[in-house]
Amino acid sequence: MSDVLRVWEAARDLAKAGTVGALATVARRRGSLPMAQDAKMVVTADGRRWGTVGGGCTEADVTEQALTVARSGAPAFVRHTLNADLAGDVGLSCGGTVDFFVEPLVASDEMAALYELVARAIARREKAVVVTGIDWSAGPRKLAAVGSELVTVGEGLSAEHADAAASRQAFVDEERGTFVEPVERSPRVIIFGAGYVGAEIAKLAAGVGFHVVVIDDRAEFANRDRVPWAHEVVVEDFRSFLERLTLDEADYVLATTRGHSFDAQIVEKTAGSRARYVGMLGSRRKRAVVFRALEDAGVPPTALGRVHVPIGEAIGADTPAEIAVSVVAELIKVRRLGERG
Repeated sequence: MSDVLRVWEAARDLAKAGTVGALATVARRRGSLPMAQDAKMVVTADGRRWGTVGGGCTEADVTEQALTVARSGAPAFVRHTLNADLAGDVGLSCGGTVDFFVEPLVASDEMAALYELVARAIARREKAVVVTGIDWSAGPRKLAAVGSELVTVGEGLSAEHADAAASRQAFVDEERGTFVEPVERSPRVIIFGAGYVGAEIAKLAAGVGFHVVVIDDRAEFANRDRVPWAHEVVVEDFRSFLERLTLDEADYVLATTRGHSFDAQIVEKTAGSRARYVGMLGSRRKRAVVFRALEDAGVPPTALGRVHVPIGEAIGADTPAEIAVSVVAELIKVRRLGERG
């Protein structure tokens, strides 16, 4: 389960239980900072936390400020500055300023339903938009939109407010007095081949927030006992699975099967797709052999040119676990920095 899903599910459960707490979300960032641009955290008055906004002194300060907001009953923007000199003292190569939007957890069935809608969207890899009114003088104001489905709490928010979410990052809509938080689909990595390397990749990829699909034609390899970290485990012939597979820019494809012919099938079907990343496990020699065959079969050189072979960062990886580290590192780099990262 991803950290972002845990946060929204925790908010849902706490709202149902009537627990005092708050949500803190990154709203603006300037400089080099030790947290993701979509960092989010739930804290409770009894000291429990879900998610993270950077750890260390940042998280301690934000936790204290969030509980102050929880007691006030109204949202607020909280600024935290990580001085570069202080960062150096504690071993961090960063410095900058971050504004958090902090809002109280609201104990109500309506708010629990809103949190549940967002959590369900994340689990199903559906886009969501969350809009929160900055002024709560007349009570909490919040909206969540998933497709045509809306859940609103309070007055004054409508689907028009959600339509403003053109950016992938959270932002403050000054004109409408709202904090707008797009919740993107989690990236999906499809691992063809559930052997030793594929299973290790699945474990690490799930841990860093990818929605992991593992596919193999052998039930003794593709099963929950071997890859309990995968969100989906499919036992099926590779070719038939590829025939019904639809890929888009949130997809990452890995060919890690037991044979050149299977990997060639996967690359042939996915090299020219919209997938953000296509990679094949193997050496440069394997790349030459497979690519020559695929070119002879009519796969355009431009499509093959975007396929990563060998896959993974060049760290001298040898064991399946080490190879998985190098591969997932490359997936993260493409996800965060793009192909030119």
